[in-house]
Amino acid sequence: MSTIPLVMTAAGPVATDPTTLRQNLINGVAAEVPDYTANLPGSLIEDVASTDVGALTTIDQARVEAVNSVTPYGANAFVLAQLGGQFGVPQGTSANGNVYVVFTGPAGYVLPPGFVVGDGANQYALQDGGVILSTGQSAQLYAVATNSGTFAIPANTVNQIITSLPSEYAGLITVTNPQAGVSASSVESPQTYRGRVLQAGQVASVGTPAFLKTLLGKITGVQQRLISINQVTGGWQIVCGGGDAYAVAAAILQGAGDIALLKGSQLGITGMTAANPVVVQTNLASGYTVGQTFTVAGATPSAFNRTYTIASVSGNSITTTANGTGFGTYTGGATFSPNPRNVNVSLFQNPNTYNIPFVNPPQQVVTLAVTWNTTLPNFTAGSSVNQLAAPALQSYLNSIFAGQPINLNEMTATFLDSVSSVIDGPNVTTLSFAVTINGVAATPAAGTDIITSDPESYFFCSATGVTVSQG
Repeated sequence: MSTIPLVMTAAGPVATDPTTLRQNLINGVAAEVPDYTANLPGSLIEDVASTDVGALTTIDQARVEAVNSVTPYGANAFVLAQLGGQFGVPQGTSANGNVYVVFTGPAGYVLPPGFVVGDGANQYALQDGGVILSTGQSAQLYAVATNSGTFAIPANTVNQIITSLPSEYAGLITVTNPQAGVSASSVESPQTYRGRVLQAGQVASVGTPAFLKTLLGKITGVQQRLISINQVTGGWQIVCGGGDAYAVAAAILQGAGDIALLKGSQLGITGMTAANPVVVQTNLASGYTVGQTFTVAGATPSAFNRTYTIASVSGNSITTTANGTGFGTYTGGATFSPNPRNVNVSLFQNPNTYNIPFVNPPQQVVTLAVTWNTTLPNFTAGSSVNQLAAPALQSYLNSIFAGQPINLNEMTATFLDSVSSVIDGPNVTTLSFAVTINGVAATPAAGTDIITSDPESYFFCSATGVTVSQG
């Protein structure tokens, strides 16, 4: 059989014709036995050859069926279970008893999928895993019984940790189920399980931005528009606003391709004055406040390397209380710490500890003044235009994703659409926008109609941040 090729078509493997099998059999025997003849009618040799062809046909069909089994569409029960295990969907998890459990212990301890807890009689495996948050408790984590029996799961009975813990954490981590679990419904049918395995094989691959964004978006408190994954020099930068820092870090640990390539904020020093006081220029708004301190290292000349207290902040300029007279002309190399945009979380995933950096996006406060007019001689619904346009424009500004610009063309379309019930677009003859960001007037980039954003920040406009007037 090893000399007979397996023919694959778009429909899968094709069984070998019995005539071909017979000829290969005869050729193989003839190569070993000279003058071998198998076509004499009624002879014992012909009878054996015909019987062997039947056996070869059965073997060939088994080979075809074995290849066809390596797919959720046609896998036998055993192979289907193996495929399900590979895709992370063990059989029975949709029908077995299930319960939500809460872990208590040191913040940052990672609880991987498959972590097993019990109630003394039955055991339950975590499906998605989780992490103990900064509050000292995990979120409610979904666990499924490892057996298919039907039994009650009363509240506060799942309190045993079955998976072994590192010695330094033994006795520090506890578990319970605040609410009663759900008993098994019925045995999962092979057809239902086949569909789940097929679906599991179609999810986004681990390590892709799409997969990581999905994990971050599931965290309570995280806004989808505050998630951004950027390529920066030397690696990847993850921007995520909202949610518990440990939950965010756990999602990054699970979904990032290589945590060694994670980078923090790109906020940096572009200049320092050798004057009294020292003024520090940054490439992005620092986010520091008056009275805070920061430390500069790596600067040339080295006289700039010291701790500074902030006297005032304006845009990308930080005025300090230090006297820099005599420091010399700054040439570069300075970095400061702490970086107010960075969040660094240490997670323990037995047996290793990982440091996960990500960027908490600063808020950019936006105000918008809109001036419009019409040439309609008897138009009296000006106040309605103002009332309709303001909330629509505020909603647009608050929907812009982190790092993305304000588009004047989009604001024009939003304005015209919001007031269409009281005035048609062609009758709006003038329309202008005056934008401020953090109190500073902002204008479109040259040759465009977009007002660029800090690449690590997001826009916010309050309910009173948009004013609309006719004039």
